[in-house]
Amino acid sequence: MKVISPRTHGYFDFLTVAIFLLAPTVLGLSQLPTMLAYVIAGVHLVVTLASDFPFGMFKLIPFTIHGWIERLVGPSLIALPFIFGFADEEIARNFYIGVGLVVIALGFLTDYKAAEREKMNVKGAVKY
Repeated sequence: MKVISPRTHGYFDFLTVAIFLLAPTVLGLSQLPTMLAYVIAGVHLVVTLASDFPFGMFKLIPFTIHGWIERLVGPSLIALPFIFGFADEEIARNFYIGVGLVVIALGFLTDYKAAEREKMNVKGAVKY
């Protein structure tokens, strides 16, 4: 069931950027998890602004591709502590696993094709 609209998803995208920017300070993350958080925040902001949906400024990435990117990002976030060797840092590990699970859940709940359907309706509209 796709209950999250592209507009609502955009709010979650900006919230995600803020969370990754604030987490190092709020959670006291060590150097590597902190650097990854800042890089992820920057990349996520660029993808959000470049996506073709209500909050996208440049509209270069179709929203369906934005969805596929996030489908890859969620599991990757879960794997990062183990790949980069900070799985023994409980707070950092749990942060990345938790955010990864939330990204996966948002991916299942977001209607990534809504923006496409809306464009088709606008383009296909009959004007009298």
